[in-house]
Amino acid sequence: MTNGSVHRAARRLTAAGGEALDEIVAEEVAVALVYNGISHAVMMATPCDLEDFARGFSLTERIVEKPSEIYDIEVEPVESGIEVRLDIAAQRMVRLQERRRSLSGRTGCGLCGVDSIEAAMRPVTVVGANPPVARGAIERAMAALPLEQRINRVNGATHAAGWARPDGTLIAVREDVGRHNALDKLGGALAKSGAPHPGFVVVTSRCSYEMVHKAAALGAAAIAAVSAPTSLAIETAEQAGIALAAFVREGRLTVYANPERVAP
Repeated sequence: MTNGSVHRAARRLTAAGGEALDEIVAEEVAVALVYNGISHAVMMATPCDLEDFARGFSLTERIVEKPSEIYDIEVEPVESGIEVRLDIAAQRMVRLQERRRSLSGRTGCGLCGVDSIEAAMRPVTVVGANPPVARGAIERAMAALPLEQRINRVNGATHAAGWARPDGTLIAVREDVGRHNALDKLGGALAKSGAPHPGFVVVTSRCSYEMVHKAAALGAAAIAAVSAPTSLAIETAEQAGIALAAFVREGRLTVYANPERVAP
């Protein structure tokens, strides 16, 4: 695997003329998720932490119900991209084949290829009761997130998703050109330990319906975004029982869903 960045030749044009540059840009490749020998989804992603990506996607998309139902993960380069081959429990594979759909993902969209409105608007996980998340904890986690964006510091093009403890301490961060992919990678990283991780999600992007869905599947008490939420994201967070905070920057934030779950 790579470090998420590649060198590319470029030319900068200004009023003073032009100059040749050796630029570092984000790497983006086609990643196929193959379950028990059958290709299920092809996503455009940054080719690092792909085992985490596959594990997290499998959990947040409810392909498996728990990490132990994934028996093996292999990452194999192929001619036009990368295949991540998963061996999952037979009963989960039967269910996957019953509802199988062809996903052709793009970095800006988490639902590309879903073949029906019913499949897209699936019920969200309802998160159990959690103590309120302190405003200060959200601000601490978001302030710490840029320091953990090692790939973005180099190429300036990747999103990050972080998991914070209730006090705002970040315990895991993952990056990708796709915000949904970054959140799936984060979920996979958390699942590796097998231990519960009370806390919440912070993301360096807008907050969409799919981001809330994935955060709820991970059991987050809240999702906090640096940018704006969508109306459906707000409705979904309300249904899931998690707080949704957005525009977390410069000592302020706006809570759009379940404000009682954010302590002043």
